[in-house]
Amino acid sequence: MSPHRSRTWQAGTVVAVIADVLAVILGLWILMYLLDANRANDLVQFVHDVARWLAGWSHDLFTFDDTWARVVAGYGLAALVYLLVGHFVANRIRRY
Repeated sequence: MSPHRSRTWQAGTVVAVIADVLAVILGLWILMYLLDANRANDLVQFVHDVARWLAGWSHDLFTFDDTWARVVAGYGLAALVYLLVGHFVANRIRRY
């Protein structure tokens, strides 16, 4: 593999890993919410704050009557978008 090809492959991998980490954080918040995690806990609060920031554009996008459905749909959509866009960009970088 040429040095240029190796660098673009590594850059694509970094983008994919970042997208995966963002999606995991969002998924972790959904899981914590559904399991009624203690919001006074520092880890739970940190995950919620980061997830809220990451999903700021999709938070309360849906108006389901049940709060759990809004959380799953809003944060889940953000996680899905990060995964799809992140891996699309990573594959484009790797092909360059």
